Amino acid sequence: MDSKKLEILMTAADLGSFTKASEVVGYTQSGLTHMMDALEREVGFPLLRRNHNGIQLTDQGARLMPAIREFLQANANLENQIRTIAEEKNEVIRVAAYASIAMHWMPEILYRFRRLCPEVTVELRMVDHALEPFELLEEGKTDVIFASRQNYSCCDWIPLYNERMYAILPKDYPLNGRSNFPLQEFAGQEFLMPYGRFDIDVKAAVEPLGVKLNAKTTRVDDETLIRMVGRGLGVSMMTELMIRGRTDDVLCVPVSPAAMRQLGMGTHVRRPETESIRKLKECMLQFIKEYSPV
Repeated sequence: MDSKKLEILMTAADLGSFTKASEVVGYTQSGLTHMMDALEREVGFPLLRRNHNGIQLTDQGARLMPAIREFLQANANLENQIRTIAEEKNEVIRVAAYASIAMHWMPEILYRFRRLCPEVTVELRMVDHALEPFELLEEGKTDVIFASRQNYSCCDWIPLYNERMYAILPKDYPLNGRSNFPLQEFAGQEFLMPYGRFDIDVKAAVEPLGVKLNAKTTRVDDETLIRMVGRGLGVSMMTELMIRGRTDDVLCVPVSPAAMRQLGMGTHVRRPETESIRKLKECMLQFIKEYSPV
């Protein structure tokens, strides 16, 4: 049965006039009359009673009206659901992540997410420095971030993992049997500072101890910096994910006292969370639950 005819019937009955209904639905009065005549022929009995005061439902029409309203509401719900699914097919989730997270975590996360939401596109963007994910989130240029915790009020933050920090030392560095590297021992040595505002995490670890670093700013990637340490050009400090798979030419020793940075996932506090973003979060949380550092 044509839902448009039923919708017009309901509108005309509610307004009590074909003239008023025609103004609402955008049909001429004669067009509405023709459609209602066709509907009455279809159901097999009169639905409207016409007189000089306008129109009103017949007894049969009045008995049908609750079911008509229910049908039209169900039809509207169906159309909304169809529209929602169609929009999901074109949905894009913008993700900004540190290079270390993008390299070691995101391929598995995206694999799992695609199995749940094959129609949703994820645009992964590696960022240049520690604060950039939060800046992009604040500016509305990304939807989800994976980063280390920073002080940004715009971010709805979910802690994921406490990532340990390591001293990066030349192979011949005299550890003398020690399994940890005292942070105080960095003082006075040439310290190669990793690029990308990693100094925020380094300073958070050493400043409470009063350690003064002879820091040399670098503008190279993590692998190059590790190679520089391996050639005796200085020492450094990095995190677990930053050094993974790159430690053949250097010593990587946990610092003492232990230093960590909190990795997490963030979305904007004032933007609605889509069903797809919720599923992406679920994929990450399940991944972290199963995660075992190598």
